[in-house]
Amino acid sequence: MLKHLHIQNYALISHLDIDFSDGFSVLTGETGAGKSIILGALALVMGARADSKSITDGEDKCIIEAEFDEGIIRRELYANGKSRSFVDDSVVTLQELKALANRLIDIHSQHANLLIENADFQLEVVDAIAANEAILEGYSAQYERFMAAQEQLHKLQELARKSRQDADYIQYRYKLLSDAELQEGELEELEQEQYQLSHAEEIRHALLLATFALNGGMEGGGAIEAIRSCQLEDAAPELQERLESVRIELKDIAEEAERKMERVEMDPQRLMWVEERIGALHELLQKFGVERVEELIQERDTLAQQVERMDSFDFDIEQAKKEAEKERKALQQAGEALTKSRKAVVPQICKSLEEGLQRLGVTHAKVEIPITKTEDFTPKGCDEVQLMFAANLNQSLRAVSEVASGGEISRLMLCVKALIANTKGLPTIIFDEIDTGVSGNIATQMASIMREMAKSRQIIAITHLPQIAALGENHYKVYKADTAQRTETHISRLNEDERIQEIATMLSGNEVSESALKTARELVNRK
Repeated sequence: MLKHLHIQNYALISHLDIDFSDGFSVLTGETGAGKSIILGALALVMGARADSKSITDGEDKCIIEAEFDEGIIRRELYANGKSRSFVDDSVVTLQELKALANRLIDIHSQHANLLIENADFQLEVVDAIAANEAILEGYSAQYERFMAAQEQLHKLQELARKSRQDADYIQYRYKLLSDAELQEGELEELEQEQYQLSHAEEIRHALLLATFALNGGMEGGGAIEAIRSCQLEDAAPELQERLESVRIELKDIAEEAERKMERVEMDPQRLMWVEERIGALHELLQKFGVERVEELIQERDTLAQQVERMDSFDFDIEQAKKEAEKERKALQQAGEALTKSRKAVVPQICKSLEEGLQRLGVTHAKVEIPITKTEDFTPKGCDEVQLMFAANLNQSLRAVSEVASGGEISRLMLCVKALIANTKGLPTIIFDEIDTGVSGNIATQMASIMREMAKSRQIIAITHLPQIAALGENHYKVYKADTAQRTETHISRLNEDERIQEIATMLSGNEVSESALKTARELVNRK
């Protein structure tokens, strides 16, 4: 339950601290006194959208802190528009704050009455009474699996469609690269061979000169022979050793040059083939927009996979269809279980609402909640609900939005809240003028229902009706007072005499008569 509320620098509130009790509490005050401001502060601490304009003029930030049995929630709003959220002084995200607050308190605003006309809300009510959370979670999980299977099937079908559209082009490109019989490093080797073939004479001549310089002619005279003639063993043995190493190396070079010279040949036909091959490779590089043969090979392998995939699409699609159908059947079974759980509680809901409405003066109330099948699966099942309502004898049932008056909607919504309160297990419910459109004995009956609800939870009602205020176990008054700087909103808990005075004012206005005081006492004592 809500134990304490602290508000600082929010709208017309510079500083407010108020303790709340369990049971049934009422908040009263003149129109414009600031009841909606206090409610807005509570909504902010529950995670509502922050607006820096809510900060009291001239202040840098506002603080709203709500203490519950389960812990303390705080929201700080700064003039720059930023906000911070805390749970027991630990920083949390706004989503985490909302998740916690929604388990602690429910604020039923005046606009919330319109929810009763909403089909999604009506379905949530049925699910709350059915207590089918586990069934609904199972259905939701299966729905995700089905949607994933459907998405995979559609993805394969789209890929197959595009592949068939591009099939000729893919086949053509693949054939170009496949027929080319590409090899890694081929272009570099061919370009080297091309150079050797086109410069064979010059290379042979250069090698010949090298061997002549090293070996000399028939009678010697080359560098190798000259080094061999040097005899430095006695004079400089270390130099002789180095010369011998040089001679051996030069001899090896001469032999290698001779071998290369023998391999150099003039082959115009081979040169022509090499040049044609190089030209073909460069043409492919240009056509495919790459720079290396290795990239052409990668493209060839990718195209090969696409060609192979085109042949396997029919099989893959058939398998995906089977998987989607399997998941659809499982989803259908889960949906049928969900529908069964909902239909089982509809009679109980209708009976409870009719009894509650009759207690609230709608003597001939009739409620039906037909459940019809949706055209397709939805995240919440295969059911559509439509609360059908009739307030008068022999009146045909129609959608509640079409036939219910404002007062009837208020009464119907209170009955719904009373019905689902225990199911949801919310420790605190705040009703903001749920009594709109009612008065007299009906208001007293509404207060009785809220008081009964308060036996198992904290109920706070914001009201303008003395009949409801009189049945409250705790009474708080919201009022405005002027200071030297500004007008401010305050709240105080009333004692018994103050409470009688407040209810009398609600009955007769500012000039409280003795008869109004007497009536106020009678209303309070009636409980």
